[in-house]
Amino acid sequence: MFILKRQDVEISTIQHPKRDQQVVILHYQGQTFRLISVFNADQEEEAKGLWRELTDHRGKACVLLEESDRYSIWGKIRLEQLSNEEPLDANRVKTLTIATIVLLQAVYVDIQDLLGTRQAGSFHKDITDLLTSRQFPQTKSAEAVTYLLKMQPTTATKIPAWEENHLVIFLQELHRLGKAYFGNTDFAQQITNTLVDLPEEERSHFINWLHKSPLSKLWY
Repeated sequence: MFILKRQDVEISTIQHPKRDQQVVILHYQGQTFRLISVFNADQEEEAKGLWRELTDHRGKACVLLEESDRYSIWGKIRLEQLSNEEPLDANRVKTLTIATIVLLQAVYVDIQDLLGTRQAGSFHKDITDLLTSRQFPQTKSAEAVTYLLKMQPTTATKIPAWEENHLVIFLQELHRLGKAYFGNTDFAQQITNTLVDLPEEERSHFINWLHKSPLSKLWY
């Protein structure tokens, strides 16, 4: 759609009508956009690649905001749409995080089994770089990533305190990395089988959330 500069837009924060969270909104020529993903200043190609994927191949109405210290992608939204989003309490966000970790581990195991230990190590580094550059809470080291890859998500007591926007960004990037390693997106089409060990209610909640998020055309 558009590549914009900071002086072209107004950015404000509003209270979500149904959730205990603030939503960052970009205003441009009477249109409103919601933050989808953030990239560091040295990730111009990655930012433009995802932006083109969303706009050219998935038909999303998105803008790419270019600033001195970062790039960010924003998806068009009508503010009244926020009222249709169900509330997310801490336990439900935790459920989404657990399911996300299950998907991460499945991709990692498949890379290890199909592509070998060296590629699995490269994937470990890519995930570490992702979590560090995007400043994900509680997972900004190689040791923390090792824990995510090895933990038992359904019984672990230590789950990272990510928010919904972290999950959206992470799953977008996990899909991108998976496609780069495997050369296709077959891994994302097996999501129901991948999540089979989750309780049915939690699995259904996660899949329903995916359908309503910017991830809807990636992971199903």
